[in-house]
This record gives sequence, C-alpha cells and structure tokens, in this order.
Amino acid sequence: MSNHVYPLHTDLIAELRQLIDSARRKAAVAVNAELTLLYWQVGTRIHKEMLGGQRAGYGDEVVAALAKQLSNDYGRGWSARQLRLCIRLAQSYPEVQIVHTLCTKLSWSHLRLLAALDDSIQRDFYTELCQLENWSVRQLQERIQSMLFERTAISRKPEETIAHELQIFRQEQMVSPALLLKDPYVLDFLDLNDRYLEKDLEDAILREIEQFLLELGAGFTFVARQKRLQIDSDDFYIDLLFYNRKLKRLVALELKIGEFKAEYKGQMELYLRWLAKHEQESDENPPLGIILCTGKKQEQIELLELDKSGIHVAEYLTILPPRETLQAKLHESIERARARLPNHGKSQDD
Repeated sequence: MSNHVYPLHTDLIAELRQLIDSARRKAAVAVNAELTLLYWQVGTRIHKEMLGGQRAGYGDEVVAALAKQLSNDYGRGWSARQLRLCIRLAQSYPEVQIVHTLCTKLSWSHLRLLAALDDSIQRDFYTELCQLENWSVRQLQERIQSMLFERTAISRKPEETIAHELQIFRQEQMVSPALLLKDPYVLDFLDLNDRYLEKDLEDAILREIEQFLLELGAGFTFVARQKRLQIDSDDFYIDLLFYNRKLKRLVALELKIGEFKAEYKGQMELYLRWLAKHEQESDENPPLGIILCTGKKQEQIELLELDKSGIHVAEYLTILPPRETLQAKLHESIERARARLPNHGKSQDD
C-alpha cells in the first residue's frame, strides 16, 4: 500500500468550509427563531391565564407551579425566571408577525434585553438600531447602559414625533440625522489625561478610530484628517472628515477644548459650503457639521439656529460619570429641549 500523501486542494477545502459554515449559520438562525417563537407562545398563553385570575398573587402562583411541572418534565431551562422572561417578551411584542420578523435577525438574548425595557419608545429605538448596526448582545447591553437613547438627538423630540420617525425607518429604511447624532458623545475609551490639547484629542481618536466610529453610529467611514480647503489665498483645515452611507452625506467634525463659542458657527458654515460646492456628489445630501466641545451654552445655540445650517453641537465626555449622574443630566436636558418646543403643554384642541 502506498504511503504517498496527496497535497490538499486548497480551493476545494475553502469551498467545503464555506458550505459547512453557511449551513451551520442557517441552522443556528432557524433554531433561534423556533425557540424564540416558542418562548413567545408560552409567554402569551401564561399571560392570558394570569389575566383571568381573580385574586392578588394568582399570577405568581401560576408561574411557580408551571415552572415546577415543566422542570420535572423537561429539565433545566423552564425556571420561574425563564417563564417571567417569556411573559415579558409577549407583553413587549404582542403581535406574532413582529416576533417572526425579529427572531430571524435578533437572538433570544437580544430580545430578552429589549423586552426588559419598560419604555416602549426606547424599546422600539433599540430594536431598530440593533438591527441597523448589527450589534452583538454585549454591544446592545453597553448601548443601553451608556443611555444611548437619551444621548441621541431624537430623544429631544415629542414622543409622537419619535414614534413616527421610527415607523418611517422601519417601513422605508430611511435614516434621519436625529437617529444618529448624539449629545454627549462618550469618549472614555480614549484614555486621555486631565490636561490635553486639541491635537492630543485628535491623535487619540485616530488611534482608536474603530471605537470612535462605533460611538458615532451606523454608516460612518473615515475620510481624512486635517482636510485642506483652499479659499482665495487662504488655507483652512477640517479636523476630521467622515462620510455616512446611511445619510449619504459628508460629515465635517471639529474638535474644541472648552465651551462652544458663537464664532464656531461661521467657521463650520464656511467648511460645509465649500464641501457642498467642491466635494458633494449629485446624488448626495448636503454635508453636515458636528462641533464637539467640553461644554455649551444653550441660549447661544438656540439664537444661532444651528440646525438650519446643518450644524450639530455636542459635548463629549472623556470620563464616563456614574450612571445616576449621567441619567439626571440627560433627563434634565431632554425636559429643557421639549419645553422649548412651540406646542409644548398645549392640547390637541388648543
């Protein structure tokens, strides 16, 4: 018998690996979809039973008894905690068709985190963004912990407007700037010291560009650092230039140490008009500008009407404060923003 070893056909091995990996992925998606749908059906049925209870504590008794029986029948995986998660899923997503759609894109672990959110607007926001940006379970957890919804520009709008914009995105996959722009941006991953210059901040961002792009949001790609603009006989430089595929826009980003100053508006408007004239393609939307500062004065920003110029001013945090501190600050900011809306406090009949 010959002991000759034939060389491996690398192309064949690669093709077989691709077939096996693809089949495994499809099987995992199918299993996840079936399990998630099962959990939803279990939760729906138990919830219906609990609603029929006539006395306090009936629901807890039902869950405890079912958990004991199902664990005896099927072993681990049907604890009282698991049954409550199933009920929560059914309550959060009452329409089976929505669950069918979600469980082909998100895992049970994703949906468990999403269902735990009490606020339906926030839950819809994270559900849509999770699909848009293909977050892992860990990334979803981190976004919720860092209060992404409260930091996103859309949170400053009335709830009816938020729901409408999310519905448009869900149906037409059209992303608005308000879904992506944030305030503040959390840049704790840059590991900056207490004292640093604008160049140090820029250097740190480029060292951690992947993390920075994740914080910016879906669709951002890096284009240039210190983008040179020649206007008349003068040279100007944009700190960082990005492109967003979802918005189909160039995005100029300026980094500032200290509070926002009114003269920053004119500088950014000049950059955006130059980009629109010399860089914008015919099928693209007008460029956007982001000015990152360590602080800002709200009345100045309102009077300058920066939104009309396509300019977004935001603070950035190089150290993530305690969650309670950040939560209080963001909720205060949201309330102030909503209080400034023209129809705030008026009923539909006014």
